[in-house]
Order: sequence, then structure tokens, then C-alpha cells
Amino acid sequence: MTWNTNRRQFNLMLAAAAGATSLGAKPAFADTIKVAGIYTQPIQQKWDARLHQGLEAAKAKGEIEYVFSEKVANTDYIRVLREYCESGVKLVVGEAFGISKEARKVADEYPDIAFLMGDPFKPHGTNFAVFDNYIHEPCFLMGMIAGAMTKTNKLGMVGGYPIGEVNRLFHAFIDGAKSVNPDIQHKVTFIGSWYDPPKAKEAAFAQIEAGADIMYAERAGVVDAAREKGVLAFGNVNDMNKEENGTDVVVTSALWHMEEAIAHAISRVKAGTFAAEDYKEWTMMRKGGASLAPYYEFEDKIPAEIKAKVEATKAKILSGQFEVTITDTEPKSSF
Repeated sequence: MTWNTNRRQFNLMLAAAAGATSLGAKPAFADTIKVAGIYTQPIQQKWDARLHQGLEAAKAKGEIEYVFSEKVANTDYIRVLREYCESGVKLVVGEAFGISKEARKVADEYPDIAFLMGDPFKPHGTNFAVFDNYIHEPCFLMGMIAGAMTKTNKLGMVGGYPIGEVNRLFHAFIDGAKSVNPDIQHKVTFIGSWYDPPKAKEAAFAQIEAGADIMYAERAGVVDAAREKGVLAFGNVNDMNKEENGTDVVVTSALWHMEEAIAHAISRVKAGTFAAEDYKEWTMMRKGGASLAPYYEFEDKIPAEIKAKVEATKAKILSGQFEVTITDTEPKSSF
């Protein structure tokens, strides 16, 4: 969908609601709020897809009216953001990476609208809440499995950019691997793009040639390289075994779920209690924001002892007895 298409649909929806009210009938969607999603990438891109899926889930429950714009460049983002604010939305879900200062100014201009924005900085004012991708806990669990299954003791990791939300995942993966195998070494490559499968594939080839026999596929393209070279991989954000041709290659994936975070924001807006919060905890395992995907065809290939250790560690994470370290600094290769 495009911005113009969504805007026309949204205006028609508002007109229908206004018409019903003028006739004395119950307004359309009386128990819902109007929500806009604004994405810089196509909604098929997995980071934005998780936000879109969370909002679609709320729409399916009858909680919200939902419109969205995708492929909105940063240079056009503020204009689109303001136009949605003028259209009567009560909540905006989007991303402010690279335009945080400008997005916060818009929030100040519309104090009665709630903003839930992907943003690496702190909440702002009274209505600008922030979230980021905190799936480091299942990454630690994946690392435990990788550390037990590697034959060379060398793990490869290919990411987009060395920013906090990626760095913390790589560090957790390595920490998990070293917790069961202290001889682990690792190689890290950042490709300078969020979506360049050929470049990610070439980076993975290079790491495999250097001795890595298990890959962390933070970016698309790595799984294809692992398949061609006959090594295993672990997925990121979405279920890469089922969604990115990972059968017999992807052992499991660290999943990100935004449904609970979005449900919390919607409930706060409806109750009139929305605040400028950091939604970090809502993207972690205890709040249902992160999980480990099933093992699928690897169920009987992972050593029983390590599966038991993973389950025990998962239980400790969920109970608060164990906290996975968050390290946002750029990881460096050790081989």
C-alpha cells in the first residue's frame, strides 16, 4: 500500500463515522482508536513486518482502526507523520532512527497524540515512548546450542550495521556459546545495509572459508550461503527456518514479538494514561516480546544435554534468576 492510498481510505473512514454520528446512530468503531503505522522499509522487511503484524493483530481483535504507510524515506517522514496527526489518529507507531530530534518536535506539537517509536534514545516529554529490539535473551540460548554443535569452535556472524540493537545480539550469542564451550572463537562482518542479500551472502562465504561452521544470520542472504556450503545457521527476528528457506539449515531463530508492547500502548491510550515510557521490557522474554523458535527437524539432532541446559536457562530468565548481559558496543572478531 502507498501513503496516498491509505490516506484516501482513512478519510473515507472518518467521513463514514461522522455521517453515522450526524444521523444519531452509534459512531462506527466506537470502541476502537485510530492508529497509524509509518515504516521506512517495505512491510515485507522483517523489522517493520513485526510492527505491522502486531498492529494487524490488534485490528483483528477489533481494538483499532489501522492505516499505514511503507517505504517512507527519512526525508519525507516528518511530513507524513504530521499529516497522520492532522487526520485524527490517537496513536502513531513507527521508527525515528536518524530523525529522532525532528520526530520529538512533532510529538511536542501534538501533545494529545501518543507516539510509540523505534528509537535508540530515552523517552521524551509526556507522549513520546520508545522501543528497540531486545531479543538478546533468545540469542544467548541460540549461542548455547551453537557452542555445543560446532565442530571447528568457530562461529560466524553477518549483520547490517554495528548499532546497539545488533551489537547486543551478537554479544549475547557469543556469551551463550562460551558458557558451554570456552574455546569458541568468532568472526563478525557488517555489510553496511539492512537489505543486500548478495553482499551478506558473500560475507558469509568468506567467514565459512575462514573456518566458521555455524552462522548467525542477522541479515538475509546468510542462510543461502550456509545451505550452499553445508553448514548450519541460526536466525534473527523472524522464523528463518520456515520464512526464509531455512529447512535443514536454520536450527532455530531468536524471535521478536511486538503484539504485547502494542497492546500495552493501546490500552494506555484508551485509558487516558499513555506516558513517555521505555518499552524495553515489553520486547524481552518475560513480557512475551521475545522467544526461541521451535527446533523443527533439528529436534533430535541437538544433544539432549544442551537442550536441557537451554530449557533450564530459559526458566531462569523468565523467573528473573538469570539476566543476560546487554553489551551495545561493537563486537570485534577473534579469528
